[in-house]
Amino acid sequence: MRGKITLEEAYEIPSEADQSREQAALYIAPNEIERYLRQIKSITGERLEISEKHGIGYTVLSLTVPGIQGIKDRQKAERHATEVNNYIHEQIKDHRDRLGAFAALSMHDPAQAGRELRRCVKDLGFHGALLNDVQHTEQEERPLFYDQRRYDEFWRVAVELDVPVYLHPAAPTESNYKTAYEGRKYLVGPPQSFSNAVGLHLMGLITNGVFDRFPNLKVIVGHLGERIPFDFWRANHWIEDVERPLAKKNGDTMCQKNLLHYFRHNIYVTTSGHFSTPTLRYVAEYIGSDRIMFSVDYPYEKIEHGCQWYDDKQKEIEKALGGRDQYVQVGRDNAKSLFNLTKYHDCDAPVE
Repeated sequence: MRGKITLEEAYEIPSEADQSREQAALYIAPNEIERYLRQIKSITGERLEISEKHGIGYTVLSLTVPGIQGIKDRQKAERHATEVNNYIHEQIKDHRDRLGAFAALSMHDPAQAGRELRRCVKDLGFHGALLNDVQHTEQEERPLFYDQRRYDEFWRVAVELDVPVYLHPAAPTESNYKTAYEGRKYLVGPPQSFSNAVGLHLMGLITNGVFDRFPNLKVIVGHLGERIPFDFWRANHWIEDVERPLAKKNGDTMCQKNLLHYFRHNIYVTTSGHFSTPTLRYVAEYIGSDRIMFSVDYPYEKIEHGCQWYDDKQKEIEKALGGRDQYVQVGRDNAKSLFNLTKYHDCDAPVE
């Protein structure tokens, strides 16, 4: 399928190459490190060549982990976010038929994050923001979660601009690593820690009422939902039958609707790094194909692998999603609509 849109695709600025090597050691096989380091810095060269070869018409780029969320000092984080956003804008400005970007934001101060998001959307033409999970701070034991009411002014800006925010995983904090993962270090990343962290954060946004206060808010999570869809029944059963009565007894505010409502109205999931047709079928049956978007997770995953799955398994995927129209929805049309994309490379390519 030509004209696919992909939106969990990472880059790093050249000055952070050493940090990129450290991050790569957590998530990349040793024999793939040099490939990763080359590809993470390629914006318009190798990346576009591989994308063209495998039918990707448009890519939304985002700063790789830990990104701005790994910077504990507020002023440094805000300054670097601006530098990064200006950098990627310069890199893609002559290729806007092929490339877009998510804003990198410091989340130390919700008001400042909202102002930078507004600048990136209004002045630079970005498609929203990608946040690498919690914001690390100088207080090691107190990372910042965005499900607290002080972040309402940030979410208000995202709704006003009508752009999504992608909640992306990052490595465990130092204290969390020592407590939970030091003795089981090979569970850091996709095997376990990513879904644990983002699942907690997203469920916090839901249960703490963020989507009730902002019913038009759009949030994206990758990896076919960070395993939350596979616990829909049990989680919703306990929220409705146990947690909600407890919240009422304690005088606490709780989400107003059931869990599935938010996945069908506010949350999108992508196929990034999860190229499994049976899993795709399960998620689509629960939340609908209109809430799923194709993605790769490049260069942590290979474009070749993600696209070969989606293209070579087309008939199987069409059956899993419910038909040809749904296949095209997931491959490009849902993202077209979400990002208000009109013309881009191969946007109207026929599906064979």
